[in-house]
Amino acid sequence: MADGGATPAVKVIRIQRVFINQLDTYSSGNIGKFLSNCVVGASLEEITEEEEDEDETRSAMLEASSVKLKEGTFQIMGTLVNPDSARPDFAVETYSTISREDLLLRLMECDVIVYNITETPPQVEEAVWAVQALSEEVAHFEKRKIFILLSTIMTWARTKPLDPEDSEIPFTDEDYRRRKHHLNFQDHINAEKMVLKCGKNVRKFATYVVAAGLQYGMEGGILHTFLKTAWLGEVPALSVFGDGTNVIPAIHVLDLAGVIQNIIDHVPKQRYLVAVDESVHTLEDMVKCISKNIGPGKIHKLPKENAFLAKDLTQECLAHLLVNLRIVGLFVKENFNLRWHSQTGFVENISNILKEYKQSRGLLPIRICILGPPAVGKSSIAAELCKYYKLHHIKLKELISEAVTKLEMIVAPKEGVGEEDNEEEEDEENVEEAQELLDGIKESLEQNAGRLEDQYVIRFVKEKLKSMPCRNQGYVLDGFPETYDQAKDLFSQEEEEEEEEIRGKLSPFDKLITPEFVCVLDASDEFLKERVMNLPENMVAGTHYSQDRFLRALSSYRDSNTEDETVLNYFDELEIHPIHIDVSKLEDAQNRLAVQQLIREIGAPRNYGLTAEERAQEERRAAAELLAAEAAAAAEHEHNEAVEAAARQARWEEWNKQLEKVKKEERELLEAQSVPLRNYLMTYVMPTLMQGLNECCRVRPEDPVDFLAEYLFRNNPEMQ
Repeated sequence: MADGGATPAVKVIRIQRVFINQLDTYSSGNIGKFLSNCVVGASLEEITEEEEDEDETRSAMLEASSVKLKEGTFQIMGTLVNPDSARPDFAVETYSTISREDLLLRLMECDVIVYNITETPPQVEEAVWAVQALSEEVAHFEKRKIFILLSTIMTWARTKPLDPEDSEIPFTDEDYRRRKHHLNFQDHINAEKMVLKCGKNVRKFATYVVAAGLQYGMEGGILHTFLKTAWLGEVPALSVFGDGTNVIPAIHVLDLAGVIQNIIDHVPKQRYLVAVDESVHTLEDMVKCISKNIGPGKIHKLPKENAFLAKDLTQECLAHLLVNLRIVGLFVKENFNLRWHSQTGFVENISNILKEYKQSRGLLPIRICILGPPAVGKSSIAAELCKYYKLHHIKLKELISEAVTKLEMIVAPKEGVGEEDNEEEEDEENVEEAQELLDGIKESLEQNAGRLEDQYVIRFVKEKLKSMPCRNQGYVLDGFPETYDQAKDLFSQEEEEEEEEIRGKLSPFDKLITPEFVCVLDASDEFLKERVMNLPENMVAGTHYSQDRFLRALSSYRDSNTEDETVLNYFDELEIHPIHIDVSKLEDAQNRLAVQQLIREIGAPRNYGLTAEERAQEERRAAAELLAAEAAAAAEHEHNEAVEAAARQARWEEWNKQLEKVKKEERELLEAQSVPLRNYLMTYVMPTLMQGLNECCRVRPEDPVDFLAEYLFRNNPEMQ
């Protein structure tokens, strides 16, 4: 017994290194992440119902939780498409730029080599090289290696039906020798043949080809274009190329990863396998399902030729969408232990598929409610938040006007005649319901002096919050609800089990429409009155900012928020604690500081981010701003230079002016100082000197200076 008890403690851990090319792409990345969480040999055990339930929970948390390598799981390594890509968390080693010689050495170190050629056609040539290079090194293998080529059902696209009179009979794995490829997938079928050819020595080198259907799930794959278009809600209907009746074999990317796991564990004798789910869905089925569950709810059919004008779809993607093929993965179904994520197909599992798609893409709605007294800045802040987060701005007045207009359009007589009887009956029911609602609205407005009763307002707001755009992107609810009862009626669930009502005093609330963030703006009455008084006339006209209406609205707001049960109490009871902002303390008329504070509280946007066009526009705007800044700086520099030059010129002119003034003063001073001397000379010296000079000129002596000196000495008046 002692020996028997000690045996379980000795645990042999099997380690298998798996190489997967292009780990930073959709398909390979999800397969690598899946295998990194799988214990080697796990698929050899039979799956119980309890394990299936546990696995559903585990797969749901796979994307949300951080990837941690578990003991005994596959060790993933592989190449990257983008050299700048970070190494995936689930990978042990990655290589971006590597020579064929070094790559072969890495492949020799691995037990399993998976080459995925479903996403990047240039990888076909590398896959062929890899299988040939490995087959030449079989003699040096220490143990058996497995090579799996992940190909596509497009190598079956033009296969002739098994029964010309019954085209609905599906192909199976065993018919792979009959397959005929799509014209754009010649290299793919050649690669399949080469892989099967190189795997004849099964004991040393087992090779497999997996023909996968259109891959969906997680980030979306080829269907991402349709999912994104539907989520954005910018078109009235999703496009279906052609008549949409073509059957598309498909498989969830994690189910495809499960097929690869089973091949590694089982090493089956059959070397060509088809990996598809059990559905028989057409293109129209898939697109209509997407449109109904995440988009506008409508589709419109376009000629096949228009498909090639789509920017986001390559020719390979379009080929997958336009293929018409019925095929069954019989071997996988009968021999593998698969923990299916989407066995029944895309349409039946759309709820889970959309959930994981939104989680993978970070597409979570942001629901915001902004409350506060009149003139506090709710609408301007709501508009800025909508612009930053790309949300829908719900303003009560516009919402009611749109709802009434929509009802009037439904009631208005139609010129055309419906194509189908069912549509006509539905239209008649809608008209009656709309007419009844319109009559109720008119009666309410007449009885309440132009004010609509809460039941109608709440109905319109709730319909808006439940609309697909608000469910996808989110909303900013501007200034509503105003009271506890309004909030309770608006956000409560219409149909809920009694068990949940017993759990607490509060009636259950609808998590899909209840705001995630509640912002309460406030300011003193004096601040708000001063703000309204300073508003321009054109902004006040026709609004509630006129003096009487503003004061009534302000008084009503203060009264409703001093009661025992306020709208803020309702959110506090739901553990949605409001963010309080006193705008009067921010000293910012544009409310930019309040917006920045809310952005910090709410966090980063939860959408696709900028599109290619928006990114290019943003780059152009940034470049234009940079040029404008540079031009402004240059103009300012030039202006400063001109001002400095003018200042220098002014200083120079002032200096010259002062210099002339000084010179003039000096001249005047010298002249004033020379007057006595000149007078003295003119009185006592110049008369005698002039006579001497005249005499000298008349006599012209040989020594005029001596003559002049003698003359002055003799004729000095003082001597006489």
